[in-house]
Amino acid sequence: MREIVLDTETTGFDPEQGDRIVEIGAVELWNHVATGRHYHQYINPERSMPQEAFEVHGLGDDFLRDKPVFAQIADDFLAFVGDAPLIIHNASFDMKFLNAELRWAKRPLLAIDRAVDTVGMARKKFPGSPASLDALCRRFAIDNSARTLHGALLDSEILAEVYLELIGGKQPDFGLSQAQGATAGGDDADWRPGRRPEPLPPRLSDSEKAAHAAFVDRLGANALWSRV
Repeated sequence: MREIVLDTETTGFDPEQGDRIVEIGAVELWNHVATGRHYHQYINPERSMPQEAFEVHGLGDDFLRDKPVFAQIADDFLAFVGDAPLIIHNASFDMKFLNAELRWAKRPLLAIDRAVDTVGMARKKFPGSPASLDALCRRFAIDNSARTLHGALLDSEILAEVYLELIGGKQPDFGLSQAQGATAGGDDADWRPGRRPEPLPPRLSDSEKAAHAAFVDRLGANALWSRV
């Protein structure tokens, strides 16, 4: 199963008040394992960067001025995410901005039910505990020391580690569901373990068998192996 862990950085809190996306970072997971494929793009917001946003993200007007506007990168972004579930921390915020930008660019919107909100997952798993990304890194002993400023790609990489911990580790089902599906023609519900059609051949050599027999003889008649 393909999943995309995603984060955005913005000029503020509300696209309907003129705020825009300035950075998108996303990493690909396949069966809950990072593939190394990622998407990262800085975006010209077509407005000035507020001072408070600059202090959080470290992205200023001079840096963003020559970057593409969202409409120029929309197709590449949509191609990367495809139809995969989107793993997002505080998903309603990022989805609100992404769909506003896609709407202005006259591109298809992202279905809200594609988003998996890791804030909700954390609050359900640890009720009453802080659910910020930094708090979850401390809980799971994930190194976030490089996170001195908010950056979309770094945050998505950290979130991928947090997400895997929230679902029980990098391989929460030990890959068994995939193996079972392959054995039963893709129908996990009907899969049952069965006897091997051909027994596995012995892996002990004749010399190893003889050495073991000599060892057991030296243990005497009361040895467990002698009474079997």
